[in-house]
Amino acid sequence: MSEKKAKKTAAKKAPAEVTAPEKKSTPDTPLKKTGLVKAEAKMVRISPRKADRILKLIRGQNAAAGLTTLQFLPHSAARYIEKVLKSAIANAEHNNKLAKDNLVIAQAVANSGALLKRWRAGGKGRAQRIKKYTSHIRIAVQEGSR
Repeated sequence: MSEKKAKKTAAKKAPAEVTAPEKKSTPDTPLKKTGLVKAEAKMVRISPRKADRILKLIRGQNAAAGLTTLQFLPHSAARYIEKVLKSAIANAEHNNKLAKDNLVIAQAVANSGALLKRWRAGGKGRAQRIKKYTSHIRIAVQEGSR
C-alpha cells in the first residue's frame, strides 16, 4: 500500500472531535426577561398587507380596547386578528396569572407565509398564475397601562 493511501485510510478511521453547535439567540425570549406573552396564527389565508392595515389600528392599545375595536371593524382580517388577540389574552391570564384589565398590546405583526400558486385559463390557450397570499399573525401583550 502506498503512503498516500495509508494516510487516507488512517484519516477516515480516526474519529473526528464533535463539538456541540453554539446556541443562537431566538426572538422568543421568556417572560422573565421581556414580560411579553405571545400568540401566533400561522398560514392564515389573508395577505400580510391587508392584515397589517388592521394591526396598525390596535398596536399600543389596551387589550380590552383593542378587542372592542376589532369587533366593530367590517374587514375580514379583523376576525383572524381578534382570534389571535383573544388567545394572547388567555395565555397571559392562564399561564402567567396576569390581569386582563392591565394588558397592553406591545407587538402586533403580520409576516408573509407560504405562497399558494394556482393556475387559471388565459388567452390563446395559455395559463395565468394566481398568487394566494398567506400570513403569520403574531400578537404580544404585556402588563402595563395605556
